[in-house]
Amino acid sequence: MKAFLSALTWWILAGPSLLGAAAGPSAPAPLKAQKEAEARGYIFVASRDEILARAKAEGKVRALTSLAPPTIRAMTAAFRKKYPFLDLYVEELDGQDAAQRFLLELKGGVAKGWDVAQFAADYFNDFVPFALKVDILGMAAEKILAIEEKMIDPHNRSIVALAADAGVVPYNKNLIAAEKVPDRWEDFLKPEFKGRKFIVDVRPKTQSDLVPALGLERVLDYCKKLAAQEPIWVRGGTRILTSMAAGEYALHAGIDLNAVVRVMKKDPTGSLAYKAIEPVPLRIKETQGVLKGANSPHAALLWLEFQASAEGQAIIDEHEPISASFYTPGSALEKLLRGKKFSLVDWQQQHLKQLWMAKIVEAFAFPKAERK
Repeated sequence: MKAFLSALTWWILAGPSLLGAAAGPSAPAPLKAQKEAEARGYIFVASRDEILARAKAEGKVRALTSLAPPTIRAMTAAFRKKYPFLDLYVEELDGQDAAQRFLLELKGGVAKGWDVAQFAADYFNDFVPFALKVDILGMAAEKILAIEEKMIDPHNRSIVALAADAGVVPYNKNLIAAEKVPDRWEDFLKPEFKGRKFIVDVRPKTQSDLVPALGLERVLDYCKKLAAQEPIWVRGGTRILTSMAAGEYALHAGIDLNAVVRVMKKDPTGSLAYKAIEPVPLRIKETQGVLKGANSPHAALLWLEFQASAEGQAIIDEHEPISASFYTPGSALEKLLRGKKFSLVDWQQQHLKQLWMAKIVEAFAFPKAERK
């Protein structure tokens, strides 16, 4: 009941603005876009000046994110420099357990004080009902918000994917020559790679990201054959990649690029390298939205916009690293994917990823990790 009254109060106070009345000299948004948004049941803020004025009145913003602490520190410092009138507080909410706990708090009505949250892919459809129906896509199209339209959920229109992951094949170049590293995913099935010659993670994120391009049945058949190659089964990223850099393993059958780059930066031997195989496995991540009942919805829009900006995306690329959206011109992933075929787990498919991984684990014959 309190949440309802809070949301109702916000609607009453902000009503004239949200119905399209301009603040001061600002011109209203195009009537057609505004009417279309309202017909869908969405809030449409009339102008950028209006967002700024109301954000100043709100004075603060509270956000949850799965971005790492170094990224949070850099991002908040840059945001505060641009918007010194806003008191920003950001807290990390990373991992399946944390996301599930927060979702339960939302459902129980006890998650208070947050304006923006990260809607974890594993529970994305469960999070969507808690997003404020503000037409971010429409406002981006009308240049009221400076956010690349492709970064916004075309169905829900109020959620933004601020980052992405690509799967690559890491290898130790002191143990295997670059020309002998597979050029195709099917190359892992060659006789010379049978018998503990490469690593496979028992949580098959990379393999599941191939489903959009190859189809589930083809991926399952491939994974059965991959398991028949008798790989070294592992679980995790950083520790395994560190072991690879130290010379314990020669080749990995697919892992997130950002994990590889993170270890490469700390590898004194310079032995760790990677190859991008087509179709490059790719998925959106860091999907954030303004929450229903937010105390500072306009400030929240500025926070989302800043993370999606060239400055915010550069911070993500530097500190995550290599995780800025592939829709951002000049980002590391955009450069990696130029001229390449890729397999994208997008807005319509990300909720299926857990099901795909479960089926792949079954195709693997439920292996147990030898190393974590």
